[in-house]
Amino acid sequence: MTESTAARKPRRSAGSKAAGTTGGKAGTTGAKRTRTTRKTGAAAAKGSETELVQLLTPEGERIETAGDSAYAEYAQYVADITPDELRGLYRDMVLTRRFDAEATALQRQGELGLWASLLGQEAAQIGSGRATRDDDYVFPTYREHGVAWCRGVDPTNLLGMFRGVNNGGWDPNSNNFHLYTIVIGSQALHATGYAMGVAKDGADSGVIAYFGDGASSQGDVSEAFNFAAVYNAPVVFFCQNNQWAISESNEKQTRVPLYQRAQGFGFPGVRVDGNDVLASLAVTRWALDRARRGEGPALIEAYTYRMGAHTTSDDPSRYRHDDERAAWEAKDPILRLRRFLESANHADEGFFAELEAESEALGKRVREVVRAMPDPDRFAIFENVYADGHALVDEERARFAAYQASFAEVEGV
Repeated sequence: MTESTAARKPRRSAGSKAAGTTGGKAGTTGAKRTRTTRKTGAAAAKGSETELVQLLTPEGERIETAGDSAYAEYAQYVADITPDELRGLYRDMVLTRRFDAEATALQRQGELGLWASLLGQEAAQIGSGRATRDDDYVFPTYREHGVAWCRGVDPTNLLGMFRGVNNGGWDPNSNNFHLYTIVIGSQALHATGYAMGVAKDGADSGVIAYFGDGASSQGDVSEAFNFAAVYNAPVVFFCQNNQWAISESNEKQTRVPLYQRAQGFGFPGVRVDGNDVLASLAVTRWALDRARRGEGPALIEAYTYRMGAHTTSDDPSRYRHDDERAAWEAKDPILRLRRFLESANHADEGFFAELEAESEALGKRVREVVRAMPDPDRFAIFENVYADGHALVDEERARFAAYQASFAEVEGV
């Protein structure tokens, strides 16, 4: 089905739980299952077990945690989630995917210069995004469209930069959501510095930095880990491990699971099923709560998969096989939650039909807004380079003006 986003639900106040993420007894239905541990990647080669926090199976069954006190530490954060809130999470994921699909189509039609799709990563982003409070601060990369949705950023505002008409379409301080960061890994340092300031101000808010598995190989991320640990910064490092750093697989980046890197810096790390929106919500709430209490940083590795290309300039068929994607499609985060909603009788066909209509309306609005965006002033790139102007910039401006005028002369012939 084609998926969707809608007018954002009211954001909660600093002292309350996030809209669409707290819960009721709905969380206790489904087949009884226990925590799973599995051997993956380099950990399998070493014979060690890699724990994966999962609350909802790919088949849409809710996992029971009774008798497992360590696992219940995370599950308690969604123990009371209500059917209405579950439907809210589903709606968030569906609408975010619909927006993402429309943006990809617009790029293919020449309306955007580039687009970085989040297809397959909706649960990691919506779950973690809905775990934040209004007074928390978010530092994204360039793919956190779902988190932006949760923070109240109009999705059409994300597209101006990719169309080349602005340097970012929103005021970061209006939503405590920083502008998209293109430089790989640098936002981890920005988030750590901001979090150190939060701590010195005596605030009880948290900071969360998003990055991918490829960015985890950058020195900036290691430096951020070290500073955050030494200064006990209230920051959560949220790594979306989508298995591929463009064309480089995890096996070419790390010898141990990414979440275990936190141990070397002296703070906890946890791997969560990034296709499970409930688990992503629960683990992020846990990490942000401990950060706000002054217990320092934590690393979350959301184990997920990039179903599409790295960006629209990438061809994933050159470095990965179709059967790999097919295996992950069976773990689709939206289908997983839909199965649970249906099996628990928390949603009917009317709900899904209404959401589909909302999805189409969103796609139409996105198309109209993008095509109506005005072209930027071509000479704006020369402004604000230096506070008092500069002779070299003046020379470059004049040469650019002459270049632009040459086109007018040709057209007039």
